[in-house]
Amino acid sequence: MNLPNSVTFLRILLIPLLVYFLLSPHIPYGNIIAVGIFVVVAASDALDGYLARKLKQETVVGKLFDPLADKILVISALLCMVEIGRVSSVPVILMIARDLAVSGLRMAACLPVGMASSSGKIIAAGKLGKYKAALLDVAVAILILNWPYGNLILWLGVILAIVSGIDYFIKNKEILNGGV
Repeated sequence: MNLPNSVTFLRILLIPLLVYFLLSPHIPYGNIIAVGIFVVVAASDALDGYLARKLKQETVVGKLFDPLADKILVISALLCMVEIGRVSSVPVILMIARDLAVSGLRMAACLPVGMASSSGKIIAAGKLGKYKAALLDVAVAILILNWPYGNLILWLGVILAIVSGIDYFIKNKEILNGGV
């Protein structure tokens, strides 16, 4: 396994530790530790991409698992926020539905050419998706710390997520029409 993919999988492996601190109110400064873990894992998203490009080690595995790691991180943190009563389940359900739809589109796109609705390509994250990820990362960090306006920023992130999800489908409609 190359270095960029190792960073991606390390990010995924740190998520249960984040969940542990988010759901353990008896641990002194647990929220501070949790937000530290969250920020490190979220920020390392840029690191694995940078390393992949710099070392010329971009792989299909990396292109598929990098966005998956982001989704697991944010959804896990948001589900913990629902569990502890800081967030309604509605925006989280919308995020999960959007992420599953986009992931399904990505999977359909990367099927080998010749299979139903396939193009054999990887759908990279678009600019709207990157803005959505950044906004949601800020929202989650604020929610973990229980600061004001976390839910407002979360809803803005959900709206941007829905818009970016629609954008993914519009830009890749040929996949839905039987592949290219």
